[in-house]
Amino acid sequence: MPDLALLAVFLPTFFFVSITPGMCMTLAMTLGMSIGFRRTLWMMLGELVGVALVAIAAVMGVASIMLNYPELFAILKWVGGLYLVYIGVNMWRSKGKMAIIEGQQTPSVGNFELISQGFITAIANPKGWAFMVSLLPPFINVEREVAPQLMALVSIILFTELISMMAYAAGGKSLRIFLSRGDNIKWMNRIAGSLMILVGVWLAVA
Repeated sequence: MPDLALLAVFLPTFFFVSITPGMCMTLAMTLGMSIGFRRTLWMMLGELVGVALVAIAAVMGVASIMLNYPELFAILKWVGGLYLVYIGVNMWRSKGKMAIIEGQQTPSVGNFELISQGFITAIANPKGWAFMVSLLPPFINVEREVAPQLMALVSIILFTELISMMAYAAGGKSLRIFLSRGDNIKWMNRIAGSLMILVGVWLAVA
């Protein structure tokens, strides 16, 4: 059985960290603004799978190898980052699948593409790996079975991540409603595009 005392401390600790603006939260807000809350859930699915893998790998020791050999991140980070920058530039120009076009309800973008964006952003974030490596081990009681504890911790992580991303996506959707009048659509594309470029650069150079 998991140590309930440790879990009681872990829940607010990780929630505070999760709700803090970061790559995934910025991406959720950007997509909430450009494609709406419901469509952004597909990105969240990919992000949650990526975060779960990072958390499990951190406890299993894989993360220490990845952090010692940062070149393993390089290709994934730069490809993912440049792709997000490319999307952001197109959004700024009111072009591409994710740009908001007047008279069109939501931009047309595939579910798999959204899942991939969330997944790559989660697993290619070195700060995410470093955080998991530093945070998770202290909450593992070595005198108890690791598997149930890990399952409980990962469940808390995924729950707090989902709640945080939903809040950011809802905020992005609200901003879309506020700006989606007349010439504001152009500026909304530029705001969303700038945020997407920011996430891409952040991912590539972090």
